[in-house]
Amino acid sequence: MATDFSAILKQTRHQQHLTQKQLASGICSQPMLSAIEHGRYMPNAQLLIALCQRLKLSLDQISLAQNFNISANQNFDQTLNDLCNQHHYQQLLTFLAQDSVLASIQTDQQTQAYYYYLGVAKLHTQGLTAAKESLQLSLAGPGAQNPTTLTRLGQASLGYIAAAENLPQTAAKNFTLAVKALAETNYDANQNVLFYLIALGYFKLNQLQASLDWVNQGIEFTSDHDSHYLLANYYYLLARVAQASAQSDLQLEASQRQTFIQDLFHEKIFKDF
Repeated sequence: MATDFSAILKQTRHQQHLTQKQLASGICSQPMLSAIEHGRYMPNAQLLIALCQRLKLSLDQISLAQNFNISANQNFDQTLNDLCNQHHYQQLLTFLAQDSVLASIQTDQQTQAYYYYLGVAKLHTQGLTAAKESLQLSLAGPGAQNPTTLTRLGQASLGYIAAAENLPQTAAKNFTLAVKALAETNYDANQNVLFYLIALGYFKLNQLQASLDWVNQGIEFTSDHDSHYLLANYYYLLARVAQASAQSDLQLEASQRQTFIQDLFHEKIFKDF
């Protein structure tokens, strides 16, 4: 599966049923966009950010590749899936507070998922403190010794919140727990989120080199597992890191994506428009 930026940009545009002309309008020429999608031209950070924003990509609002069940009721699970994927967090919070939903929770895994989604909903509606309390409850049950992907997501989310609160040591501790012995577990696409949350957390802490390192690890991890989930968001975050690095005159160290970073800073000239 092709996972380079040009392929991901084109794939994301197709998923949103946009023509090249629609995506490029007001941003760049349609021939330039065509050149980008065919790998003949690499956009600088500013252009890449504009394209990602037109595609309605968000740094802070992402959906899981596959949502976790919170009950034995398939209708409830489908409702949760729809609300999460549409980022309707206030409606999600109201839904999770329903007595019928609470009564349908039967297992430890469903309880953990319930508090995880409650934390996500509160993060976007009530703030960091309320979200932290629910996410900590999601980690209170069994699973600490052999963490599941959901447990890891809770830990990474707590790390992200600590980063947003400017608590770098707490953030780093949770991030370390989130990926500890990850290579020894069976892969599922939701694990791609772990690297993204860590990279985004370090970006919020303005630790740009660390953010870049985790973006690169996330792209490599995702690509190594023949997945494309979240790659568009990774490239968007990569552009934001590059932009912030240029503004702060930070000298980035060599990395696996050094050429890509250089291309983001130094726009190539494509003459055949």
